[in-house]
Amino acid sequence: MKAAELGWVVLVVLLVLVAGVKADIYIVTVEGEPIISYKGGENGFEATAVESDEKLDTTSELVTSYASHLEKKHDMLLGMLFEHGSYKKLYSYKHLINGFSVHLSPEQAETLRRAPGVKSVEKDWKVRRLTTHTPQFLGLPTGVWPTGGGCERAGEDIVIGFVDSGIYPHHPSFAAHHTDPYGPVPKYRGKCEIDPDTKRDFCNGKIIGAQHFAEAAKAAGAFNPAIDFASPMDGDGHGSHTAAIAAGNNGIPVRVNGHEFGKASGMAPRARIAVYKALYRLFGGFVADVVAAIDQAVHDGVDILSLSVGPNSPPTTTKTTFLNPFDATLLAAVKAGVFVAQAAGNGGPFPKTLVSYSPWITSVAAAIDDRRYKNHLTLGNGKILAGLGLSPSTHPNQTYTMVAANDVLLDSSVSKYSPSDCQRPEVLNKKLVEGNILLCGYSFNFVVGTASIKKVSETAKSLGAVGFVLAVENVSPGTKFDPVPVGIPGILITDVSKTMDLIDYYNVSTPRDWTGRVKSFKAIGSIGDGLMPILHKSAPEVALFSARGPNIKDFNFQDADLLKPDILAPGSLIWAAWSPNGTDEPNFVESMKLVTATPFDYGSGHVDPRAALDPGLIFDAGYQDYLGFLCTTPGIDIHEIKKYTNSPCNTTMGRPSNFNTPSITISHLVGSQTVTRTVTNVAKEETYVITARMHPSIAIETRPSAMTLRPGASRKFSVTLTARSVTGSYSFGSITMKGSRGHKVVIPVVAMVHWR
Repeated sequence: MKAAELGWVVLVVLLVLVAGVKADIYIVTVEGEPIISYKGGENGFEATAVESDEKLDTTSELVTSYASHLEKKHDMLLGMLFEHGSYKKLYSYKHLINGFSVHLSPEQAETLRRAPGVKSVEKDWKVRRLTTHTPQFLGLPTGVWPTGGGCERAGEDIVIGFVDSGIYPHHPSFAAHHTDPYGPVPKYRGKCEIDPDTKRDFCNGKIIGAQHFAEAAKAAGAFNPAIDFASPMDGDGHGSHTAAIAAGNNGIPVRVNGHEFGKASGMAPRARIAVYKALYRLFGGFVADVVAAIDQAVHDGVDILSLSVGPNSPPTTTKTTFLNPFDATLLAAVKAGVFVAQAAGNGGPFPKTLVSYSPWITSVAAAIDDRRYKNHLTLGNGKILAGLGLSPSTHPNQTYTMVAANDVLLDSSVSKYSPSDCQRPEVLNKKLVEGNILLCGYSFNFVVGTASIKKVSETAKSLGAVGFVLAVENVSPGTKFDPVPVGIPGILITDVSKTMDLIDYYNVSTPRDWTGRVKSFKAIGSIGDGLMPILHKSAPEVALFSARGPNIKDFNFQDADLLKPDILAPGSLIWAAWSPNGTDEPNFVESMKLVTATPFDYGSGHVDPRAALDPGLIFDAGYQDYLGFLCTTPGIDIHEIKKYTNSPCNTTMGRPSNFNTPSITISHLVGSQTVTRTVTNVAKEETYVITARMHPSIAIETRPSAMTLRPGASRKFSVTLTARSVTGSYSFGSITMKGSRGHKVVIPVVAMVHWR
């Protein structure tokens, strides 16, 4: 082989090898303080640090010049280590953490990890997406909104930042023309992207900011602009839904399939909406994009961050649940005066499924409110079968012939398509279905999401059926189904015994020849009205999917001395805005038999907005308390804490169970342990009597037994837990502080006894 040919072959091989090198996304933190904690020291740059709970002034020259300085240092570091074009920097993080995200090879990542000035290099990981009558259920219209100027003013000038799947700005829940004009919000500095299709921006006064973050998704090859939209447009529906629940306009008619189910309202209908799209329909999202969205939201001046996002799986390089780029960014956001609320997760009802771990995040479990939708099927033999169906009734005082999908096939060859689940109208005989009620079977396809009730409805409608019945013949014990709105009469029979009644009646009433072919259809029935809600008094009930504790402190799943979730709030079967680009999600959820909930299900209890306006006592905690919790938790390296928080461990609280939260959790109780709490009176002078109760396996004592607090005063009290017997499981109790002026505070107590 000639030298030239050999050189060409070698070049081709090298090109193939280079092309085959797998690149990943990494989140890198470097030495030097981010804007939020920079106290000065670098030549030419004055301090930008804020005190705890103080807002950043990102418009100041000090902040903008230091931000530019940090970004230049990020670019310089990458430029010195790697050839131009061999990597791609995605974001510079400057406000809450000092670092950047970059797309490069594992070998380059290792080089970066060993470089001077680099504190951490972590491979990016995926995240996933984690409410009409609800305001009344929470007592907002009569108990809370009047204190904020009524429903026309509740939430005025509050800016809520939504890190989610974007927004559908054309929904009436986000309209500005039906309300009093919205004035400017000087404290908010966010921008509005332009819709590439309409060439109009997404903002209107109600929506005051709209941006999208997808650099990591694009670098990973996951982003599809045809589905995901390279704009704040909601391609999933989830972001529009959460924004409407929190801040949608008041009194918006809920119309589905021509029926009005009432009027919907956000919890704070006059609040402004700032959109930070970082989640997408098919793949969820990436932490690098989410961190960039959070960093931008705090820079822009949001008051509240709403996060319906959690990790798909723990990052393998992270030693503790509390310290990683995501949680560290949120800690800095809290330091900057932003309230952070995160969904607890959707992994319930199993234990240790939480994806919201840290004490600086308010982790919210999902509850079902007191509204239910029921329906019924009346058979020709007089039996009435209960079921679910958000649908209109068949014509009153009239019955219709019922035909089973398997009996109206165009020919036997289509049986391979699972015709009984009524997903393919083309395999069914329209002449036999038209004018009748179509009977369908709930197959495994519904469980995995390849079949849907919406499609059953479309099939029945296209074939001219007057309605449909979807019958569950085989299901796991206790399976729970949620109602799905449909435009024609329809019902889902979820009780297997009721399904058997239907099948028996149909078979007896349907004569067949010797081959099994139907001679004539004689079974008749009618479908009731499922559009009217029934208000039960069973609420609050923890939603099946809501993630459960105990909380974990590391990814070996060791229990933490911190109760999560924090609170319970309505989060299932809520009427609110959706995007026409959204998905029709499977409505199958595995459930268990209803049992009494514990604090691992609901935290400190169901949210009560009226009581929150006048709580009497509060358990105050701030940035230094969060640091103290980290510095006191066993197993967390103080150097790791410094790396992520840029703060030394100068404070300790003895044990992490002493963190001042309105709950007490001791995961490893040996002998006797005393914890302290500090309460602050935010009402008039009041005397509180303190009582406690606990499972018999643990003795509980509080000191003092009573205390009087003046307005603004703070007092400590102690709680001593003493082990009596080992049960092998957690024991639960509570402490009640009853005030002389009518205030009442109840905090849960959770502990597990060990011999040593």
